[in-house]
Amino acid sequence: MYIRDLLNQGRVTVSCELFPPKLEEDIARTEEVVRRTAALKPDFISVTYGASGGTSKYTLRMVEYAESLGVTGLAHLTCAAHTKAEIGERLAMLRAHGIENVLALRGDIPENTDFPTPGHYRYASELVGEVRAFGGFCIGGACYPEGHVESPNIAEDLRHVREKVDAGCDFLTTQMYFDNNVLFRFLNRARSAGISVPILAGIMPVTNKKQIRRMVKLSGTNLTPRLLSILDRFGDDDAAMRQAGIDYATDQIVDLIANGVQGIHIYALNKPDIAESIIGNISHIIRVG
Repeated sequence: MYIRDLLNQGRVTVSCELFPPKLEEDIARTEEVVRRTAALKPDFISVTYGASGGTSKYTLRMVEYAESLGVTGLAHLTCAAHTKAEIGERLAMLRAHGIENVLALRGDIPENTDFPTPGHYRYASELVGEVRAFGGFCIGGACYPEGHVESPNIAEDLRHVREKVDAGCDFLTTQMYFDNNVLFRFLNRARSAGISVPILAGIMPVTNKKQIRRMVKLSGTNLTPRLLSILDRFGDDDAAMRQAGIDYATDQIVDLIANGVQGIHIYALNKPDIAESIIGNISHIIRVG
C-alpha cells in the first residue's frame, strides 16, 4: 500500500523506524525485531539504508519481511555514495521485489571524496526527481525542524525542503527534536512556504545518555532543559533512564496529537520493547486523534 494513501485517511498514524544488521549472521535476530515491531500493528515500518548503502541488501530483506507480516514497508535509499546508474539498478530491484515506498535521502558524504563526483546526485531533491521519473513509488523525504546541520540558516534549509516536495515528495518525516514548540514553528513556516504534503513528527525515545549525546552532536539537535535534567539525574541507571525516556516521548506525542499533528514516527532503534511501551501508552489517544 502506498504510504501517501495511509496518510490521507484522516486519522492519526504511528510508524516505527528500524535499521538493518551489518552482518549476515545477525539477520535472524533482526528479523525477530521486525516481527515484534510488526506485532504492534504500526501503520508502516521504515528501514534505514546503512552507511554508504553497505547494508542495503538487508534493508530490502527487512522491508520484504515486514510486508509478509502484513505491515506496509518503507525502504530508505541514499544517493551520495552511488552513481546515477547504480540508483537506477536499485530502483529496478525494489520494483522487482514489489516494494512501493521509498524514503529518498542524500545520505552521508563518503570520506576522502571530492563530492559530488561526476555521475552522482548532489542533493536529495535530485534523487526524488529520479525516483518520480522512474515511476511506481510513493516517495518520502526528510526535513529538519531545527535546520539541517549543513544549512547556513533556516530559510535556506526550508527552500531545499520545498525543492524536494516540488520534485515529487509525497510526505516528509522530521529529524528528531525534543521541544514540540520547535516543531510547531517549523510546521507554520513550512505551510507558509507552500509545503502542503503530510509531515510526520519524528520522535526519538531517549533511553541511553551516551548514545543521545553522540546523536545530537552529529545532528545539531538541541536538548531541552527538562531532558538535560532527566539525563543528569537518571542517565547512569539503565532502568530509570529507560522509564524516564519512554515517559518523555509519550508526553511529546500526547501534546502533538492534542495540537492536531496526525503523523507520529518513532525512531525505535531496533528496540521493540520501547516502541511497545510508547504505543501502549497512547493506544486510546490514537483512537480519539
